[in-house]
Amino acid sequence: MIHNVGIIMNGVTGRMGLNQHLARSIHAIIEQGGVKISDDEIIMPKPLLLGRTRAKLESISRDYGHLRWSTDLDSALSDPEYSIYFDAQTTDRRAEAVRRAIAAGKHIYCEKPIADTVDVAYDLYKLAVKAGVKHGVVQDKLWLPGMLKLKTLRELGFFGKILSVRGEFGYWVFEGDTLPAQRPSWNYRKEDGGGIIIDMLCHWRYVLDNLFGEVKAVSCLGATHVPTRWDESGKPYECTADDSAYATFELEGGIIAHFNSSWCVRVRRDDLLTIQVDGSKGSAVAGLRDCWIQHYGSTPRPVWNPDIPSTINYFEGWQKVPEQATFDNAFKIQWELFLRHVVKDEPFRWGLLEAVKGVQLAEKGIESWKKRAWVDVPPIY
Repeated sequence: MIHNVGIIMNGVTGRMGLNQHLARSIHAIIEQGGVKISDDEIIMPKPLLLGRTRAKLESISRDYGHLRWSTDLDSALSDPEYSIYFDAQTTDRRAEAVRRAIAAGKHIYCEKPIADTVDVAYDLYKLAVKAGVKHGVVQDKLWLPGMLKLKTLRELGFFGKILSVRGEFGYWVFEGDTLPAQRPSWNYRKEDGGGIIIDMLCHWRYVLDNLFGEVKAVSCLGATHVPTRWDESGKPYECTADDSAYATFELEGGIIAHFNSSWCVRVRRDDLLTIQVDGSKGSAVAGLRDCWIQHYGSTPRPVWNPDIPSTINYFEGWQKVPEQATFDNAFKIQWELFLRHVVKDEPFRWGLLEAVKGVQLAEKGIESWKKRAWVDVPPIY
């Protein structure tokens, strides 16, 4: 039995929508023969590409097997062949389109942040619940190999009592004058939904909540280190959004977490994202894929003396966690789970309420920056 599931994919002309969601997720699922439920039952996605630029849509359609495409959201939403609406547009366009998709009775799956304020995000969640449609938000980092290894270590009790978590994320995004920028210009304009706090604190919320403990309070300092960049047409523009964020979080159980997020940092670490977890019995440092551990019994005993070279090689006491499983693309894994949720009603706990929590933390981070003070993060139900 084949379950053909129509998916309206809005925003596939953008970087994330095209690369992660169409190419590496939905197209990859089609190429593998669908999502296998059993020997005689599969789910086969049927995408409809949606965007604002005809030429881009036509090109993408040709590249991926002449998929259907449209520039008309209302027409797409009125088509009964498509039961899921997916949104990977810029943040400032997302909420209105999701609201219209819910009104059309579509199941909702979308990128984060789902809105730029917690009130709008929570309203979308309530609308989806009232309409009785299934809903989900992308939380891809939970399925990265490095994060899965940290989760396994925690479940095995490797850390003992977790004391602190430290995250370093980011890389140098070129301004666009000497070398092309690796990120779109809207990321650096607040009026277009840009800003690293609204972008990345949504990620850190679900990483912290799911791996270490719910966030209870935040202290955040934002910055716009690069004031001028050049857009896709080569014209200079003023950066009105934050390009760096330095945030400390208080988690349940007394765990302290700190994450630096920046588009203005040059990488001298194992990966573009590294997370170090220190516990009473051991520590771990995970990147996107690899994870290194140091047990209590392997911990060196350094003595502070800056007048002589250290005799300890601090990298030697770490052991790489072996590859004990095969890891698929993180976005694709969550897409398959959502498709199973829609077709087979299997549990899916990453709904729009989780998206609201991410927007809430970003909003509280911005409030903390403005107030230059710690801000509590109350529970959302």
